[in-house]
Parts: sequence; structure tokens; C-alpha cells
Amino acid sequence: MREFDYDPTTRVVFGENSLDRLGQLASDLGGHRVLLVTDPGIVRAGHVERARQALREAGLECIVFDAVVENPTTTVVERGRDFALDEGGIDFIVGLGGGSSMDAAKGVNFLLTNGGRMEDYWGINKAKRPMLPSIGVPTTAGTGSEAQSFALISQPDTHEKMACGDRKARFRAVILDPVLTASMPADVASVTAMDAISHAVESYVSSKSNHVSRMFAREAWRLLESNFSLSLHVPQDMEARGRMLLGAHWAGAAIENSMLGAAHACANPLTAHFDVTHGVAVSLMLPHVVRYNASVAGNEYHELVTAAGTPNGGPESSADTLSERLAALRSLARLPSRLREVNVGRDAFPALAEDAARQWTGTFNPRRLGVQDAMELYERAF
Repeated sequence: MREFDYDPTTRVVFGENSLDRLGQLASDLGGHRVLLVTDPGIVRAGHVERARQALREAGLECIVFDAVVENPTTTVVERGRDFALDEGGIDFIVGLGGGSSMDAAKGVNFLLTNGGRMEDYWGINKAKRPMLPSIGVPTTAGTGSEAQSFALISQPDTHEKMACGDRKARFRAVILDPVLTASMPADVASVTAMDAISHAVESYVSSKSNHVSRMFAREAWRLLESNFSLSLHVPQDMEARGRMLLGAHWAGAAIENSMLGAAHACANPLTAHFDVTHGVAVSLMLPHVVRYNASVAGNEYHELVTAAGTPNGGPESSADTLSERLAALRSLARLPSRLREVNVGRDAFPALAEDAARQWTGTFNPRRLGVQDAMELYERAF
């Protein structure tokens, strides 16, 4: 068994309408004047008003910053910081929404408490001062950002995602309320679910995976794989939605205790250069990466396939079985199955492959990912 250093510091509250407990949780953690970081869609869905009411009932002030966009850039985070400084007296932060809102909330926390620019925190444990206590409330079953100490913030010029990680940035509490995910449009539900599935599969075989991360990833995969179809086709089924939300959270916890791999390394350049939605990009690459890793991760893929109760012929064929299942889930979600369908041409492969080989996540893939390897993966996905 590999060594690990497991440091659980986040309280997780799960259940329908658990958002109503936000005020009491924030109060228990010492909050008085709360900055709620979110996006306009969450405001329209009515979730912000529910959160504000819960905070008010606990006697807390709530100031809303709702200018977060998908794949938040340093500019968005700086605007959030400036907004908080103008309001003054902020002593608590809530991130409410998808991964973008929660990442932005963590980013604002970095700048508000430690100053400087987001680039200063690119890497691990760069913050020198304490950070504000915070709560994460996901409204999608996808990124698992609420379970992680990393904020993924993009540079506005290159669109490169900076992974800024620090244990002080972790949410002190997380609210997992399946009711909040009911407002997701079908296309968002599909994309975020595939993202969560990719987290479970990639973290399970990551070179940094260990007993703890695999425990989380295996349970995440079991919950996500078995409830994927029902959650998409019967969206009012709160039981299925709850299992998807919990699965996405456990997948995020798996990332926090291990890392990702080549599918994310190849997906990030597709988002940066062609604006392919992250979940779509990962779902295009993951089945091919699984087959690429078969020679070194066959036993681990066999464990995942077995955990899902899928008939298989053993470790030798499990990569193929898993790859086919991932492609089938992508088809159920009605997502593109080839790069050509998202207008990515072969002429872009050299630049994409160079970028993929430089991605931090690729360094944790169980099989080495070089430029030529990335070229081959893009060709398979074409």
C-alpha cells in the first residue's frame, strides 16, 4: 500500500433542503458579514434568495457578488476582491453554484486575505496568512470543487488554467442539497456528470492514488455510473440526483487525495484553444486515455469495472470494457463523440499536443504522456 497523508477538515452536510442550514453553519463557524459568490444563473434559479434568507434568519448580513462566469479568470476574481473591499467588513465567504462559482470564491479568499495576484498562488501552499472561513454549496453534480483545496483560475490572455492550491482555502463546511441540482438544464446535467465520472476514473489510476483516494473514487464511480441514466431521463427523481451529487463530491475528494491524468491534460487545451466545454472535452478524450493506459492500469480498471457490476473478462480486457462503458454513457448524454464534431481539425494537433504535454495533470497519469503520445490520443479521438 502506498503512503498517504489524509487530513480531513471539511464538514459535509447532505440532504434535501439542507441549504436551509446555511445560516446556522456559517454562524457556528464565526461568520457575521458574509460575501456570497455566485453567478447570474443561480440568481435567476432562486437559490441566492434562499441562501440569503437562511443567512438572515441566523442574524447574518449577506452581500452578493454575482458576476462569476464559466471558467473564471483572474479578472473575475479581482473584481470580486474589489467588490468585497468596497463593501468592507467581510469575515466569511460562501461559494454557491457550479465549480466556477466555488473556484472564484476560493480565489477571492486568496486575494482578500493574502493580497497580490492569483499568479502568486499558482502551485501549492503559497498563501502565508490565514484565510477566511468559508462554505461551499454546489448546484451541479460535477466538478467536486467543494471537496478540494484548489481554485482553478484561468489567465485572461492565454486561457491557461492555474491550479492554486492551499489547505487554508478549503471550505470549512459543504452543503450537498440535491434540490439545488433540479434547476440544472439537461445539457448542463449531462456535461457535469461526465466531468464527475472522469474525476472518479482518472483519480483511481493516478500515480498519486492511494488507499484513501481509491476508496473515494471507487464509491464515486459506483454511484455515478449506476445513477447516470436515471438522473438524466427522470430529472425529478431526487434519490438519483442525490446519489449523483454525492458521487461528484466523493470524486472531488478522490482528486484532493490523489490527482488526475492524461484525459484532463488533453482536454484543457481543447477548452483553451477551441472553447470546447470542459466536460465535453474530457468525455471526448477519456475512453481513449483508458485504452492508452491499459498496459499499466489494467488491474485498477478491472476493479472499477467489477465495482460497477459490469461483466468482464478480467484485467486484460477491462480497459476495453471500461472504455466502451464510458463511450456509452457519453452517448446517453447526447454529447459529441469525435473531435471533428466540435470543429477541431488535424492541423491543430501539433499545438494541442505541445500544450497537453505541458499540463500539470498529465504528470500524474500512470503512463508517461509526451507530445507524440498526446498527438496519438487526439488522432484516436478525431
